[in-house]
Amino acid sequence: MPNKTESYKLRPLGWEKDADEERIHTTSLDYLAAMTYNSYAIYFRLEDSERPKVVEALKAGLERTLSQCLHLVGRLEKNDDDDDHSFVKRKDDTVDFLVEYWDDAPDVPSFDELEQVHFATKNLGDTVRFSTPGMEYGEKPECHPDRKPVLSAFKANFIRGGLLFVMNHHHYCQDIMGWVWSARQLAGNCAAAMNGTAPPPWDPAAITDGKRFTANLASAQKVDGPKPPERHPDLKPASSVLFHLPRSKAEELKKLAMPTDPSKQWISTYDAFTALLWRLVTKHRRGLYGSRDEDAPLLAEAINFRLAGRLSPPVAEKYQRNLFFAAASASLPEQLTTAQVAETAPLYELAAKIRTMTQSMTQPALEATLAQLAVVRDKTCLFTRVNSFPPLTIVTTDWREAELDSYDFGFGRPRAYRHLFPVVTENLLLIFPRRAAGPLGEDEGPEFALSLENEILDAFLKDPKFKKYFEFRGFELETK
Repeated sequence: MPNKTESYKLRPLGWEKDADEERIHTTSLDYLAAMTYNSYAIYFRLEDSERPKVVEALKAGLERTLSQCLHLVGRLEKNDDDDDHSFVKRKDDTVDFLVEYWDDAPDVPSFDELEQVHFATKNLGDTVRFSTPGMEYGEKPECHPDRKPVLSAFKANFIRGGLLFVMNHHHYCQDIMGWVWSARQLAGNCAAAMNGTAPPPWDPAAITDGKRFTANLASAQKVDGPKPPERHPDLKPASSVLFHLPRSKAEELKKLAMPTDPSKQWISTYDAFTALLWRLVTKHRRGLYGSRDEDAPLLAEAINFRLAGRLSPPVAEKYQRNLFFAAASASLPEQLTTAQVAETAPLYELAAKIRTMTQSMTQPALEATLAQLAVVRDKTCLFTRVNSFPPLTIVTTDWREAELDSYDFGFGRPRAYRHLFPVVTENLLLIFPRRAAGPLGEDEGPEFALSLENEILDAFLKDPKFKKYFEFRGFELETK
């Protein structure tokens, strides 16, 4: 238990002049997000004497940020004039900000202890206690939009030698890049409060650009959607393992996965390491699940449409809504079989398939998807559930562009961030950005959190190919 708790009800800066009610319509893409609360934990090194100033800076920074990011204030509510929902902010709405002090808790590690174990989340013990009560991650009925879920809350957890700052929000509010842009805006607003300087600029289009992804069809033109996804019954107990790919090893791996014929398709570092992980995971899972060689294992990847000039015109630079869609190997004209992925196809062929998947996510593809989503009457059935897919599936989400450690909050720059999962989400592969203050210095590369079945975990970590390129760094979540 914390030895001290403070509770604040924050209002957006200038709330006295706000309208009695403000509504921001959901986009069709919001409904593709997982129906969960997200729980991002940001780590800072701090002296104990700085704590009072940090609390005041966070309060002031949050008040200004909430006056800008209006989709984080209030609740999700059903619309009266269509079949969708809106983020509804009322003039008297507040947002919870909790501050807890864990100095005397013997089971809460210090900042130094956490840094030594690469901020692997398992070392925190029960992660639920560090989130706002009721807003920890997980698929649960309270997150359904018809239940009017609260949109966000924040919690500062002071530990010995540092701060664990947790940002909770409903996933319908924003994806990973939406979250990191709100965190970056908060950093600038906190620094301004801390230093008495001007806050960073703000463009309301970071929220309002979502209108172009909003459906507008009459209910009579719509149809019923599919049955909501549930956890696949054949999945076996899994843990989430944390590992690292040094930059030098990434270069070696990319060379290994490059085609010998220069006329063939170029591949990226992402293609190379994803191809190897797809191969290794499939190799160890195939026996566990008794997969047939001719089966086609599923690989899916969340594609961020902000990048690579995918949209014309582009959205606002700090766009904070959901703007992702999934590419899947099942959509390829020629799918790879289990045998090919696990061993027989050259690594380049796997990497080339991944490159083709990524490049298939174009503006016309997104517009076609939006047209399909528009005709669904109750879009709450469309949410993504990663563990609803069959065994041998990998769903990747690449967070490397969502770096935060170059942004100064006024009381310091983040040393790392993690997502607090109280339960393992099977089939998931998270790719974290490199940590600027990581132990390998210039050779520090991306980190990975991979959900893997307990029965094959030891064999996977001891696999010579894994050990040649990757460095095991602990567990995000370990189950028995």
